[in-house]
Amino acid sequence: MKNKNTVLAILLMNLFIAFLGIGLVIPVLPTIMNELGITGSVVGYMVAAFAVTQLIISPIAGRWVDRYGRKIMIIIGLCIFGFSEFLFGYGKTVEVLFISRMLGGVSAAFIMPAVTAFIADITTTATRAKALGYMSAAINTGFIIGPGLGGFLAEIGTRVPFYTAGVLGLLAALLSFLLLKEPERQKSDAEEMTGTQGLKRVFLPMYFIAFLMIFVSTFGLSAFESLFSLFVDHKFAFTPKDIAIVITGGAVVGAVAQVGLFDALAKRLGEIKLVRYCLVVSAVLVLTMTFVKSYPMILLTTFFVFIGFDLMRPAITSYLSKVAGNEQGFVGGMNSMFTSIGNIFGPIIGGYLFDINLNFPYYFATVVLVLGVIITMFWKKPKALA
Repeated sequence: MKNKNTVLAILLMNLFIAFLGIGLVIPVLPTIMNELGITGSVVGYMVAAFAVTQLIISPIAGRWVDRYGRKIMIIIGLCIFGFSEFLFGYGKTVEVLFISRMLGGVSAAFIMPAVTAFIADITTTATRAKALGYMSAAINTGFIIGPGLGGFLAEIGTRVPFYTAGVLGLLAALLSFLLLKEPERQKSDAEEMTGTQGLKRVFLPMYFIAFLMIFVSTFGLSAFESLFSLFVDHKFAFTPKDIAIVITGGAVVGAVAQVGLFDALAKRLGEIKLVRYCLVVSAVLVLTMTFVKSYPMILLTTFFVFIGFDLMRPAITSYLSKVAGNEQGFVGGMNSMFTSIGNIFGPIIGGYLFDINLNFPYYFATVVLVLGVIITMFWKKPKALA
């Protein structure tokens, strides 16, 4: 058990470093835009390039995780991540920046399913929910600390955060190479699946609704979070400091909830009921955002929105890890793919609706979340796990 805890700590550190690196660059992007004369729409396309590349590569990476192993995919993914950050820091043209973001999407597609499968291999059914809760908390903590650290490093130089992220990525790859050992697992039939066979398996009853819930939760969160700063700026005249407090505070509360509440709630309610209740709460609170007016109420509503989303995601991942059996890599790849789809369409549709009316993105996100609640009514646990 002690050895497994050490391995879990290394995996969580890898995720933390990767997402810390992603967060590091956020405060510097406006400066880079000004240096290179890049418009906001171009930055939007760069964000989409990351998600689209992750979407395309994720199904392939998921099969490779099962075929070639968890450890090698983690190491390669971290190396690609490190190189992409160095490239972005060095880049002086839009083309180089696009290549960097696309490589970042490849790295995310490699790392996420490999880490998820690795955790599934080294945990039992009883301990997996807690481990996956820690996994989500590590990701969120990286996002929380990243922007603040990036802002500090930017005082030294605008390219320093990118180079720092690159060094952290390569350091994580080195530590993984030295300290991780490929987990024991049975040979999976998924290792021989073709792309068509893999796509067909997406529609299996035990998988399909869970994958839809990944899309719904990611779409709802990305539509909420990506337009939050514009929403509160236009509606409440929030300052950047106000926005930072709300977003960072919400992320901290969500991470604490994952570590402190998720395991107990998952055991008490089961993953399916937990997802359903989180969808209901999230839908109500996202809609509430269009009505609240005072700063304390905005703060409180946002905090609980983050809790709902942050409990929902590990619940879906925990369910999938239980039903996947020897197809952990395949499921991890599909998880990453449906996440990418949500991250592509959430901000795009939300941005279009925002131009019409600033409340419309939240109305639409509420409708999507309510549809998710209805879909979960038809979601049944496989008899083997019931």
